[in-house]
Amino acid sequence: MRIKVLFFGLLKDVCGRAEDVLELPPASSAREVFEHYSAQFPRLLGMAKSVVLARNHEFVDPAIELSEGDEVALLPPVSGGAPTSEIVEPEGHFFALTRDVIDVREAETRILTAFDGAVVTFQGVVRNNTRGRATLRLEYECYEAMAIRKMAEIGREIAGRFQVGRIAMIHRLGVLEIGEASVVVIVASPHRRAAFEAALEGINQLKKLVPVWKKEFFEDGEVWVDGEWDDAAPRVSAG
Repeated sequence: MRIKVLFFGLLKDVCGRAEDVLELPPASSAREVFEHYSAQFPRLLGMAKSVVLARNHEFVDPAIELSEGDEVALLPPVSGGAPTSEIVEPEGHFFALTRDVIDVREAETRILTAFDGAVVTFQGVVRNNTRGRATLRLEYECYEAMAIRKMAEIGREIAGRFQVGRIAMIHRLGVLEIGEASVVVIVASPHRRAAFEAALEGINQLKKLVPVWKKEFFEDGEVWVDGEWDDAAPRVSAG
């Protein structure tokens, strides 16, 4: 059977490609995809405890059996014009990926209703240093089809759990300069406590569950930023 394989972040550099087509025997597992590439690129073996696999835009257990035409993505730990992707919920929640500067005020206005008494906005911005090392700029990439679905899933769950009015999540992609917002989480709610708590939970989950990767550029080089998956994300190796 034929499988489409995608590589992101550091794994794209390690394997020297962004995507590939792989022929596998019938009933092969997702783990066998990882094993195929780790045999070619031994550096992958040392990353097995942090690499997560996705099939057709959903996290999967490595033991799951694949089918003809599946799309399998190898995902390293997440770092966390018009929108590249956008989902608008009937309740008024919205989630977007964009390569434009994020218009925070427009997003706040978009989710605010007359019933709300509070709007809490979190902005993650590009700073000029990392551990004392001067940062020139950042670049973000993501598994777009999966990222937008995961943002909406997180947002819906949080809105229901904290009983807030509406929630919005927006993430920038591409090259960002110092001082620009890379991610925004906005919550509108009748009461401030729920809005604060929902916004904090939103950014915390987004940083650990949405497949977005960050590369930092310095005067003397560049590096993919080490991140971490949420404990619930199924690694290739659990050891």
